[in-house]
Amino acid sequence: MRELVTAWRPSVPGVREVFHAHFVAHAYPAHTHDAWTLLIVDDGAITYDLEQAHHGTVGPMVTLLPPHVPHDGRAATTHGFRKRVLYLDTTVLGEELIGAAVDSPGLADALLRHRIGQLHGTLASPGDALESESRLALIRDRLRAHLLPHVPAGPPAPKGLAGDLRALLDRDTAAGLTLRDAAAELHAHPSHLVRAFSRAFGLPPHRYLTGRRVDAARRMLLAGLPPAEVATAAGFHDQSHLSRHFTRVLGVPPGRYAAGAKARSQAASGGTP
Repeated sequence: MRELVTAWRPSVPGVREVFHAHFVAHAYPAHTHDAWTLLIVDDGAITYDLEQAHHGTVGPMVTLLPPHVPHDGRAATTHGFRKRVLYLDTTVLGEELIGAAVDSPGLADALLRHRIGQLHGTLASPGDALESESRLALIRDRLRAHLLPHVPAGPPAPKGLAGDLRALLDRDTAAGLTLRDAAAELHAHPSHLVRAFSRAFGLPPHRYLTGRRVDAARRMLLAGLPPAEVATAAGFHDQSHLSRHFTRVLGVPPGRYAAGAKARSQAASGGTP
Protein backbone atom coordinates (compact mmCIF):
# COMPACT_ATOMS: atom_id res chain seq x y z
CA MET A 1 0.00 0.00 0.00
CA ARG A 2 1.24 3.48 -0.84
CA GLU A 3 2.29 5.68 2.07
CA LEU A 4 -0.01 8.70 2.26
CA VAL A 5 1.05 12.09 3.61
CA THR A 6 -0.57 15.53 3.76
CA ALA A 7 1.26 18.46 5.29
CA TRP A 8 0.65 22.19 5.39
CA ARG A 9 1.60 25.30 7.33
CA PRO A 10 -1.43 26.99 8.89
CA SER A 11 -1.64 30.71 9.61
CA VAL A 12 -1.93 30.11 13.36
CA PRO A 13 0.85 31.52 15.56
CA GLY A 14 2.68 28.74 17.34
CA VAL A 15 1.76 25.94 14.91
CA ARG A 16 4.65 25.35 12.53
CA GLU A 17 3.12 22.49 10.59
CA VAL A 18 0.14 20.16 10.41
CA PHE A 19 1.06 16.63 9.30
CA HIS A 20 -1.38 13.80 8.53
CA ALA A 21 -0.05 10.41 7.45
CA HIS A 22 -0.99 6.80 6.83
CA PHE A 23 2.10 4.60 7.02
CA VAL A 24 2.33 0.83 6.61
CA ALA A 25 5.96 -0.02 5.94
CA HIS A 26 7.76 3.23 6.72
CA ALA A 27 9.88 3.30 9.87
CA TYR A 28 11.30 6.59 11.10
CA PRO A 29 15.02 6.55 11.82
CA ALA A 30 16.25 8.26 14.98
CA HIS A 31 15.96 12.01 14.43
CA THR A 32 15.23 15.25 16.26
CA HIS A 33 13.14 18.37 15.71
CA ASP A 34 13.52 21.87 17.07
CA ALA A 35 9.76 21.95 17.70
CA TRP A 36 7.37 20.00 19.92
CA THR A 37 5.63 17.04 18.26
CA LEU A 38 2.01 16.61 19.42
CA LEU A 39 0.63 13.37 18.01
CA ILE A 40 -2.63 11.43 18.03
CA VAL A 41 -3.24 8.04 16.37
CA ASP A 42 -6.54 7.47 14.56
CA ASP A 43 -5.94 3.85 13.59
CA GLY A 44 -3.38 1.20 14.49
CA ALA A 45 -0.56 1.66 16.98
CA ILE A 46 2.98 3.07 17.03
CA THR A 47 6.04 1.98 18.95
CA TYR A 48 8.95 4.36 19.39
CA ASP A 49 12.11 4.94 21.37
CA LEU A 50 12.67 8.28 23.06
CA GLU A 51 16.09 8.87 24.63
CA GLN A 52 16.70 5.10 24.69
CA ALA A 53 13.42 4.28 26.47
CA HIS A 54 10.75 2.25 24.65
CA HIS A 55 7.18 3.58 24.37
CA GLY A 56 3.99 2.97 22.43
CA THR A 57 0.87 4.91 21.55
CA VAL A 58 -2.65 3.91 20.45
CA GLY A 59 -5.91 5.71 19.74
CA PRO A 60 -6.89 6.94 23.22
CA MET A 61 -3.42 8.30 23.96
CA VAL A 62 -1.85 11.68 23.29
CA THR A 63 1.88 11.64 22.59
CA LEU A 64 4.07 14.70 23.18
CA LEU A 65 7.67 14.45 21.96
CA PRO A 66 10.00 17.25 23.06
CA PRO A 67 12.37 19.20 20.83
CA HIS A 68 16.06 18.28 20.54
CA VAL A 69 15.53 14.73 21.89
CA PRO A 70 16.10 11.83 19.45
CA HIS A 71 13.17 9.56 18.71
CA ASP A 72 12.19 7.05 16.05
CA GLY A 73 8.89 5.32 15.22
CA ARG A 74 7.32 2.36 13.47
CA ALA A 75 4.00 0.58 13.13
CA ALA A 76 3.18 -1.87 15.91
CA THR A 77 0.80 -3.84 13.67
CA THR A 78 1.00 -5.23 10.14
CA HIS A 79 -1.64 -2.87 8.74
CA GLY A 80 0.26 0.25 9.80
CA PHE A 81 -1.17 3.36 11.39
CA ARG A 82 -2.87 6.66 10.68
CA LYS A 83 -1.76 9.68 12.68
CA ARG A 84 -2.26 13.41 12.94
CA VAL A 85 0.56 15.62 14.16
CA LEU A 86 0.97 19.24 15.17
CA TYR A 87 4.48 20.71 15.33
CA LEU A 88 4.42 23.43 17.96
CA ASP A 89 6.89 26.26 18.53
CA THR A 90 8.74 26.58 21.79
CA THR A 91 6.72 29.78 22.19
CA VAL A 92 3.75 27.48 22.92
CA LEU A 93 5.60 25.13 25.26
CA GLY A 94 8.92 26.23 26.71
CA GLU A 95 12.11 24.20 26.71
CA GLU A 96 12.00 24.00 30.51
CA LEU A 97 9.33 21.30 30.03
CA ILE A 98 11.55 19.00 27.94
CA GLY A 99 12.71 16.83 30.84
CA ALA A 100 9.17 16.22 32.06
CA ALA A 101 8.05 15.24 28.54
CA VAL A 102 10.98 12.81 28.18
CA ASP A 103 9.88 11.08 31.39
CA SER A 104 6.19 10.89 30.40
CA PRO A 105 5.58 11.37 26.66
CA GLY A 106 2.30 9.43 26.67
CA LEU A 107 -0.75 11.17 28.16
CA ALA A 108 -3.99 9.31 28.89
CA ASP A 109 -6.32 12.31 28.74
CA ALA A 110 -9.56 11.90 26.78
CA LEU A 111 -10.47 15.60 26.95
CA LEU A 112 -7.03 16.64 25.70
CA ARG A 113 -7.27 14.19 22.81
CA HIS A 114 -10.74 15.47 21.95
CA ARG A 115 -9.52 19.07 21.92
CA ILE A 116 -6.57 18.17 19.69
CA GLY A 117 -8.96 16.49 17.26
CA GLN A 118 -11.13 19.60 17.27
CA LEU A 119 -8.12 21.78 16.48
CA HIS A 120 -7.16 19.55 13.56
CA GLY A 121 -10.71 19.99 12.29
CA THR A 122 -10.51 23.78 12.36
CA LEU A 123 -7.04 23.77 10.78
CA ALA A 124 -8.16 21.46 7.95
CA SER A 125 -10.41 24.12 6.42
CA PRO A 126 -10.14 27.89 6.23
CA GLY A 127 -12.18 29.38 9.00
CA ASP A 128 -12.10 31.66 11.99
CA ALA A 129 -8.51 32.17 13.13
CA LEU A 130 -9.80 33.08 16.57
CA GLU A 131 -11.31 29.60 16.94
CA SER A 132 -8.01 27.87 16.10
CA GLU A 133 -6.03 30.14 18.40
CA SER A 134 -8.53 29.61 21.22
CA ARG A 135 -8.41 25.83 20.84
CA LEU A 136 -4.61 25.91 20.83
CA ALA A 137 -4.61 27.97 24.04
CA LEU A 138 -6.79 25.37 25.80
CA ILE A 139 -4.51 22.57 24.59
CA ARG A 140 -1.41 24.45 25.76
CA ASP A 141 -2.85 24.97 29.23
CA ARG A 142 -3.79 21.30 29.58
CA LEU A 143 -0.37 20.13 28.41
CA ARG A 144 1.33 22.45 30.88
CA ALA A 145 -0.90 21.13 33.65
CA HIS A 146 0.38 17.62 32.88
CA LEU A 147 4.04 18.61 32.68
CA LEU A 148 4.63 21.36 35.23
CA PRO A 149 4.30 19.15 38.34
CA HIS A 150 7.17 17.02 36.99
CA VAL A 151 9.59 19.82 36.06
CA PRO A 152 12.76 19.37 38.12
CA ALA A 153 13.76 22.21 40.41
CA GLY A 154 16.61 24.39 39.23
CA PRO A 155 18.08 24.88 35.76
CA PRO A 156 18.77 21.87 33.53
CA ALA A 157 22.24 20.38 33.68
CA PRO A 158 24.48 21.93 31.03
CA LYS A 159 25.38 19.77 28.04
CA GLY A 160 28.96 21.04 28.04
CA LEU A 161 31.02 20.24 24.98
CA ALA A 162 28.13 18.41 23.28
CA GLY A 163 25.90 21.44 23.72
CA ASP A 164 28.58 23.69 22.30
CA LEU A 165 28.84 21.49 19.21
CA ARG A 166 25.06 21.45 18.82
CA ALA A 167 25.07 25.24 18.92
CA LEU A 168 27.61 25.30 16.10
CA LEU A 169 25.53 22.86 14.03
CA ASP A 170 22.40 24.93 14.64
CA ARG A 171 24.25 28.09 13.68
CA ASP A 172 25.58 26.67 10.42
CA THR A 173 22.82 24.23 9.44
CA ALA A 174 22.82 25.02 5.73
CA ALA A 175 26.49 25.82 5.29
CA GLY A 176 27.64 23.03 7.58
CA LEU A 177 31.10 22.70 9.04
CA THR A 178 33.78 20.06 9.11
CA LEU A 179 34.55 18.10 12.23
CA ARG A 180 38.09 19.48 12.05
CA ASP A 181 36.82 23.07 12.06
CA ALA A 182 34.43 22.34 14.94
CA ALA A 183 37.23 20.70 16.94
CA ALA A 184 39.49 23.69 16.35
CA GLU A 185 36.80 26.16 17.41
CA LEU A 186 35.94 24.17 20.54
CA HIS A 187 39.54 23.17 21.35
CA ALA A 188 38.70 19.47 21.48
CA HIS A 189 39.85 16.34 19.71
CA PRO A 190 37.50 15.35 16.85
CA SER A 191 36.84 11.82 18.11
CA HIS A 192 36.12 13.16 21.61
CA LEU A 193 33.62 15.59 20.11
CA VAL A 194 31.76 12.78 18.33
CA ARG A 195 31.67 10.59 21.44
CA ALA A 196 30.49 13.43 23.68
CA PHE A 197 27.76 14.47 21.25
CA SER A 198 26.53 10.90 20.72
CA ARG A 199 26.38 10.24 24.48
CA ALA A 200 24.51 13.48 25.17
CA PHE A 201 22.00 13.42 22.31
CA GLY A 202 21.70 9.78 21.24
CA LEU A 203 22.87 10.18 17.65
CA PRO A 204 26.11 11.32 15.97
CA PRO A 205 26.62 14.92 14.82
CA HIS A 206 26.19 14.21 11.09
CA ARG A 207 22.78 12.58 11.62
CA TYR A 208 21.68 15.44 13.83
CA LEU A 209 22.67 17.93 11.14
CA THR A 210 20.86 15.95 8.44
CA GLY A 211 17.70 15.97 10.55
CA ARG A 212 17.91 19.74 10.99
CA ARG A 213 18.34 20.14 7.24
CA VAL A 214 15.30 17.94 6.57
CA ASP A 215 13.27 20.10 8.98
CA ALA A 216 14.42 23.23 7.15
CA ALA A 217 13.49 21.62 3.82
CA ARG A 218 10.00 20.83 5.12
CA ARG A 219 9.38 24.47 5.97
CA MET A 220 10.64 25.68 2.59
CA LEU A 221 8.56 23.15 0.67
CA LEU A 222 5.44 24.16 2.56
CA ALA A 223 6.24 27.79 1.74
CA GLY A 224 6.04 26.88 -1.96
CA LEU A 225 9.70 26.72 -2.96
CA PRO A 226 10.56 24.08 -5.61
CA PRO A 227 12.58 21.03 -4.46
CA ALA A 228 15.64 21.93 -6.55
CA GLU A 229 15.88 25.32 -4.86
CA VAL A 230 15.12 23.85 -1.44
CA ALA A 231 17.95 21.32 -1.76
CA THR A 232 20.64 23.98 -2.03
CA ALA A 233 19.07 26.35 0.49
CA ALA A 234 18.74 23.61 3.13
CA GLY A 235 22.34 22.47 2.75
CA PHE A 236 22.05 19.36 0.55
CA HIS A 237 24.43 18.76 -2.36
CA ASP A 238 21.63 18.53 -4.92
CA GLN A 239 18.00 17.49 -5.35
CA SER A 240 18.76 13.76 -5.36
CA HIS A 241 20.67 14.13 -2.09
CA LEU A 242 17.68 15.95 -0.57
CA SER A 243 15.27 13.35 -1.91
CA ARG A 244 17.24 10.43 -0.48
CA HIS A 245 17.43 11.81 3.06
CA PHE A 246 13.96 13.37 3.00
CA THR A 247 12.35 10.08 1.96
CA ARG A 248 14.32 8.12 4.56
CA VAL A 249 12.98 10.37 7.34
CA LEU A 250 9.48 11.24 6.09
CA GLY A 251 8.57 8.18 4.03
CA VAL A 252 7.70 10.19 0.91
CA PRO A 253 9.82 12.23 -1.54
CA PRO A 254 9.85 16.04 -1.33
CA GLY A 255 7.62 16.53 -4.37
CA ARG A 256 4.79 14.42 -2.94
CA TYR A 257 5.20 16.10 0.43
CA ALA A 258 4.76 19.54 -1.11
CA ALA A 259 1.92 18.52 -3.44
CA GLY A 260 -0.62 18.13 -0.66
CA ALA A 261 0.10 21.58 0.70
CA LYS A 262 -0.18 23.12 -2.77
CA ALA A 263 -3.51 21.39 -3.46
CA ARG A 264 -4.85 22.49 -0.08
CA SER A 265 -3.77 26.09 -0.69
CA GLN A 266 -5.41 26.16 -4.13
CA ALA A 267 -8.64 24.66 -2.78
CA ALA A 268 -8.71 27.19 0.05
CA SER A 269 -8.32 30.08 -2.40
CA GLY A 270 -10.98 28.71 -4.73
CA GLY A 271 -8.50 27.71 -7.44
CA THR A 272 -8.13 24.45 -9.28
CA PRO A 273 -5.35 22.06 -8.20
